[in-house]
Formats: sequence, structure tokens, C-alpha cells
Amino acid sequence: MTVVRGLYQRFQRLIHEVAKFGVVGAIAFVVTTVGTNLLHFQIGLGPLTSNVIATIVATFVSYAGNRYWTFRHREGSTVPREYGLFFVLNGIGLAIQLACIGITYYLLSLTDKLSYNIALVIGIALGTLFRFWSYRRWVWVAPSSASVEAGADGRRPLPAGPVMAGHPAGQAGQAGQHVPSRNGDGHAPGLLHANGHGDGDQAAHTGPSAQGGWDR
Repeated sequence: MTVVRGLYQRFQRLIHEVAKFGVVGAIAFVVTTVGTNLLHFQIGLGPLTSNVIATIVATFVSYAGNRYWTFRHREGSTVPREYGLFFVLNGIGLAIQLACIGITYYLLSLTDKLSYNIALVIGIALGTLFRFWSYRRWVWVAPSSASVEAGADGRRPLPAGPVMAGHPAGQAGQAGQHVPSRNGDGHAPGLLHANGHGDGDQAAHTGPSAQGGWDR
């Protein structure tokens, strides 16, 4: 169990992406296969034309699912660039599908419904593998290390260390906050109050008082 848990933690993000991509891909697969069969066997369009139209419809479904669910945690670019890359890569995936169908239908002369659908499924499977790899590499890339360190709110935590005088983080927001300070002689630390003076500093003030006497 420890080994399995360690592997899961190591590949957790990839596993989640594959699972979500699989759900989106299953929906797109249904759109592609049902649409292709309806257009080819029911309406009578050509074997390649039917697949092109059905795949274009499935591409819009795939883009919405992957953009706003599967890879929403990854960094994207401008929307026009995302669209451009997405549809170019889907065009390559479509070419893989058409190659499988074309070889089966025209080169091997297997025009029956079963052979056509086997070629279609193989083409979709190969095209899907290419799409998943290319989406992660070029469309929605992994978050940068700076974004990961910054956290969800985009702000990096302040480094731990001594509070510097004059720094906004070094000003006591409440009276009586304990902040290490030193007197002029470098000895006993005191309490820093809201007025900016420490308890240890008061002992170092020897001079005329407001009544004209001397502090004792």
C-alpha cells in the first residue's frame, strides 16, 4: 500500500488529468461515432466527409471540457492563440482518423459497416493519444514554478527573518506586541509599544523632566 500511495502521490496530477481527459474524450467519442454513422449510413454523405463534420462538432465539445475542466489548473495563453493551437492540433488528429478510414475504405476495399467502424475507432484512439500529448505540451502547459510557490492567491509568503525597522511589516499593528529590540548599549531587549518606544529604552533616557527636575 505504501508503494501504491507513493506512486499515486508522485503522479497524482497526471492521473487526474488522464481521468478527466478520458471523460471528455468519451463524450467526444460518442459525438464523433454517432454523428459519423448517421451522416454516412443514414444521410448518405461520403465516408470521409461524414467523419470531418462529426469531428468538427466533437472538437467544440472537447475544447470546452478540456479548457474549463481537465486543464483548468494549467497556464494558458490568449484565447485566440489557444483556439488556433487547439484546432490545428485537432486537425492533425483528424488527419490520423481519416488516414485509418481511407486506408480501410479505399485501399483495402472494406466498405461494410463493421470494417468502417473498426477503422473509425482505431483512428479515434490514435488521434486521442496525439491530442492528449499535444494539449499538455503546447496548448495548456504546466504551471510555472513561480505560480506554484505563490499559491492560489498569487502571493508569495514573506521570508522568515528578523523584523527590520522602517519596513511596513516591522511596524507593530497593535499596542504591546512583543518585538525584539536592543538599547543603545546593545543589551537588554524591551517591549515595543504602539508609540514606537521600548520599555528598555526608557531607562536610557536621563535628562530634565517636564517639571524641570531630573529623572531618577
